Amino acid sequence: MTTDTPRRLARLLERTGCRIVFAESCTGGLVSALLTKVPGVSSYHCGGVVVYRNATKQAYLDIPPALLKSPGPVSREVTEMLARRVLVKTPEADLAAAVTGHLGPGSPSDLDGVVFAALAVRRGARTAIVASHQWHCPPPAGRVRRQRWVAGEVLGLAARWLEDGLQEST
Repeated sequence: MTTDTPRRLARLLERTGCRIVFAESCTGGLVSALLTKVPGVSSYHCGGVVVYRNATKQAYLDIPPALLKSPGPVSREVTEMLARRVLVKTPEADLAAAVTGHLGPGSPSDLDGVVFAALAVRRGARTAIVASHQWHCPPPAGRVRRQRWVAGEVLGLAARWLEDGLQEST
């Protein structure tokens, strides 16, 4: 992530009038924290929810226990559902981003560094997934560095989606 990524997203949110909300697991609120460092972003940043544990995913965003069991909490399906559910629970938001991942230490070796992110938008009374990505976080350089990398990727994903929308409308 460049230090400009949060500012870039904030400018795009302002330009489009879009308001964003986050559902974060592996980043523990860092995505939201990085964006809120930008002065004036409160007009476009609705907030976020940290759903680190499965019980919290169930309680806060109604993620079904069966889905958390299989395919599991770090999966495309759960991440997309987190994005949709946080958007539904935040009526003032137009866009939601969600992130899950295994950032170690102690992650299963075959899953260490696996990250999912999803974007959902409001379309009338419905929500739609407009982006869903899987990344593999760079080799362990410390958990906090990995969280910063992932947070930057999530902010960048939202910024690129907004930029693409602006380009299509011109």
